[in-house]
Amino acid sequence: MNGLGKKTVEDINVTGKTCLVRCDFNVPVKDGVITDDKRIREALKTIRYLKDNGAKVILCSHMGRPKGEFNMKFSLAPVQARLEELLGCSVAMATDVIGEDAKAKAAALKDGEVMLLENLRFHKEEEKNVPEFAKELASMAEIYVNDAFGTAHRAHASTAGVADYLPAVCGYLIQKEIEIMGTALENPKRPFVAILGGAKVSDKIGVIENLIDKVDTLVIGGGMAYTFFKAKGYEVGKSICEDDKVELAKELMAKAEAKGVNFLLPVDTVVGDDFREDCNFKTVDSTEIPAEWQGLDIGEKSRELFDEAIRNAGTVVWNGPMGVFEMPEFAKGTKAVAKSVADSGAISIIGGGDSAAAVEQLGYAEKMTHISTGGGASLEFLEGLVLPGIAALNDK
Repeated sequence: MNGLGKKTVEDINVTGKTCLVRCDFNVPVKDGVITDDKRIREALKTIRYLKDNGAKVILCSHMGRPKGEFNMKFSLAPVQARLEELLGCSVAMATDVIGEDAKAKAAALKDGEVMLLENLRFHKEEEKNVPEFAKELASMAEIYVNDAFGTAHRAHASTAGVADYLPAVCGYLIQKEIEIMGTALENPKRPFVAILGGAKVSDKIGVIENLIDKVDTLVIGGGMAYTFFKAKGYEVGKSICEDDKVELAKELMAKAEAKGVNFLLPVDTVVGDDFREDCNFKTVDSTEIPAEWQGLDIGEKSRELFDEAIRNAGTVVWNGPMGVFEMPEFAKGTKAVAKSVADSGAISIIGGGDSAAAVEQLGYAEKMTHISTGGGASLEFLEGLVLPGIAALNDK
């Protein structure tokens, strides 16, 4: 985090101190069982460091959207059980967040012990960043540690508010996210290739504008490619297309050309006669999309073209699928790009969300330099925006 100059857990003395640690334990739970514990495992390095250095550790997180009320369907109890297994020690679980039980358990903590508060979002004040709520949370601790990159783009009580009342530092996970992504943006190993997919241009305007100033090659796939096709005057049929963004797409392409950025759009497209897995589909040139059909994935030629750009890259940033990834028949483009990135040998950064899911599912996770833990946060970071959860931390 050198570039950002924010204090980390190693920059302060935590021994004998009560540390309130904001984690991202928003994990998928089905019938009370955690189906993917990656986010819990990602937090262990910070928790172990605090524990080993004799801190009293209070963990807190949100899970799901309980809408500001105590709804036990969203209880962090499964997280507590998993933490005990992973840490190999008991983790006390509070039945509330800032109530009597939480405060009693926090007061009883001994050096090196760990406890977990109940779901922060059981209080509507959390997302509204109400100062009184943040103050109550802070009152249980002496140091605040933010290690939840996935919510760093939200100014909530537990991600930003508590920093008004306590010395605030980051944990290893946020440090790693910012060092790796910050270096990629500020001082990338070149050629620097960015691959952007997903449904809408509007979600990625800021990202495209910021990256045009930094990358050597910009690859566009997924639903947003059709808005660029329309800007080039092609027929897009029934493909997803944002008519109100066509002028902007023209401007972005002109800007890329002026900067000498290699701007790659799919040269062929897999089109279907309906939006469903078992529709009739065929591959056509991107200039030849039939009027009643819609684009569902990038075609074979595009996969080869993109592979060529990726294979020679020094740094690759990828955010967003190339097609309708939920339908196996139209996930081939996304799979091909995942394989290209995995095989490239480049510094590879996968920006959360669907891209991260694709890479994990396909078994390429080990081959990537970094898979971001935050979808929305990584997008805003790529846009060059200041993330409130990081801005709130103390400077070195």
